[in-house]
Amino acid sequence: MLEDLSLKIDSALKKVRGQGRLTEKNISDTLREIRRVLLDADVNYKVAKDFIESVSAKALGKEVIASITPGQLITKIIYDELTLLLGGSHDEIKLNGSGITSILVVGLQGSGKTTFSAKLAKRLLDNGRKILLVAADVYRPAAIEQLKILGAQINVPVFSIEEKNALKVVSESLIFAKEKNFDTVIVDTAGRLHVDEDMMTEVSGIKKIIDPTESLFVVDSMTGQDAVNSAKAFNEKVNYDGIVLTKLDGDSRGGAALSIRAVVGKPIKFISNGEKLNALESFFPDRLASRILGKGDIISLVEKAQESIGDREVEELEEKLKKNKFDFDDFLKQIKLIKKMGSLSSLLGMIPGLGNQLKNAKIDDNAFIKVEAIINSMTRQERKSPKILNGNRRKRIAKGSGTSIQDVNRLLKQFGEMQKMMSKFSKKGFGDSLANFKFN
Repeated sequence: MLEDLSLKIDSALKKVRGQGRLTEKNISDTLREIRRVLLDADVNYKVAKDFIESVSAKALGKEVIASITPGQLITKIIYDELTLLLGGSHDEIKLNGSGITSILVVGLQGSGKTTFSAKLAKRLLDNGRKILLVAADVYRPAAIEQLKILGAQINVPVFSIEEKNALKVVSESLIFAKEKNFDTVIVDTAGRLHVDEDMMTEVSGIKKIIDPTESLFVVDSMTGQDAVNSAKAFNEKVNYDGIVLTKLDGDSRGGAALSIRAVVGKPIKFISNGEKLNALESFFPDRLASRILGKGDIISLVEKAQESIGDREVEELEEKLKKNKFDFDDFLKQIKLIKKMGSLSSLLGMIPGLGNQLKNAKIDDNAFIKVEAIINSMTRQERKSPKILNGNRRKRIAKGSGTSIQDVNRLLKQFGEMQKMMSKFSKKGFGDSLANFKFN
């Protein structure tokens, strides 16, 4: 996520890190380079200009105290300004305490509206809401079917009718929701390849009918300034409440993320990464600013872990570690928990300093598949007692898992090393041990 931007800003800051004090010249040299980095990242010209001027004014007025270096000081100033640029504070989605909460989802075709609608439905369902998804994209043949498939995956019903009349779909869905006691209605609307009057007229009509509690504009962050321009056009016509950035995990530059809040004046409320229906995060400006500066996002990582790992599972694991009884069955459970938390690349990017270290590394999100196949090819006895795995057993496991004997031997060796490490750690140390395990 935003790897190029992060690396280039880090490189620009090296100009001042080695200096004994802040001067007008080294501040100017550093910020000139950062301005170039922002423009290369497709950040809006005026946004980049205002940002640099603000950082410069604050840096020139600061005295470097003995306990920090010039590099630390200007990094802190840039972090504060990035946080402000991204919105300053977290802005949560609004939900009605009584009656029906209606959420209108708008955006261009291909931005990820339908998938986001399902992701939001899952998120609110997990928080105890009774959700109805509404298929108001009556033009794209596969749109209704796609929403139904996604709804089925999370056990959320989808309302649709045979007629190609989006306004009628929405009107009837509200009647249905009231009759069936749904407390939340999420309306997935139609998009176009570009902003046009027909689409805006329809969206405006839908908005009048449902009087949404929250209207969200979904935009593909990888389209850079095109995303910002479409966000501005939609806001002028629809006046939505918040922005959802999709595909941010594939965006290495960050132009849309850094520009859209300042240009449109509406908060970013969610970032959506990947196709999995749990790959949706509330947006926190300070956390993204931290990641851009290579400082990671430990808070989000911990929150993901808490969502995926229950207290009982943690207690059971801690007990096994204390008794040194962590086996392949336990390891398989931990792999599945990590996969529930999201992609490997996004998780590793949350660890402070690790993102820049992995700049040239290819993070394979399927890295666990081979390991799982090998473990699943073992008998229960072999998983409990890997020491019994002689040559014939290893050959059978390799054949059964579609891997080589070398793969099996490598896993056994690494697992043995990990068991030794784990015997030294308590619950807190487990995450560090697992993070050091190499999946080759």
